[in-house]
Amino acid sequence: MQATVRSFDEDTRSGTVFLDDGTVLEFGTAAFDAGPLRLLRTGQRVNLGMTGGRITYITLSTFPVPSP
Repeated sequence: MQATVRSFDEDTRSGTVFLDDGTVLEFGTAAFDAGPLRLLRTGQRVNLGMTGGRITYITLSTFPVPSP
């Protein structure tokens, strides 16, 4: 699933994203740390790994999300 970064806090490594339908979802430190990223910018497109309605993995839209 793809989304757009709404906010990102470098200190906590967590933030929020907009889904394409406008829904806002939060992602925590664990989801950010699961991917290869060091930083996200507002407006950046990302791919999300989801489990049970929670974001479990976040990476750039050009990178694949690993299979569970």
